[in-house]
Amino acid sequence: MLYLLGDSLAPNWVVNSFPIIKFVILLLILIASITLVVVVMVQESEGGDSVNSVTGIKETYFSKNKGLNREVRLRKLTVALAIFIAVATIAFFVLTTIYGGSLWG
Repeated sequence: MLYLLGDSLAPNWVVNSFPIIKFVILLLILIASITLVVVVMVQESEGGDSVNSVTGIKETYFSKNKGLNREVRLRKLTVALAIFIAVATIAFFVLTTIYGGSLWG
């Protein structure tokens, strides 16, 4: 059986499984958000004498240069996580609008 949604027809299994899809998308957004907070906390500040917010250790000249690749990877991961959260949030609300229903049920 097909349900009429706007101008298109949606299969029955899509409409019935949509609460599970919403839950999975919200779970992925939650995991990505927590990961983003942790990644931002681990990064060093842009200033001169910086102290890591997690370990509390002051960085020296040698440890700064040794971790250059790590800092670049953390910055890229920050951007990727932020983009993923934005896209997943937009997808969540678009799918909720298309398939109807409340946001949480």
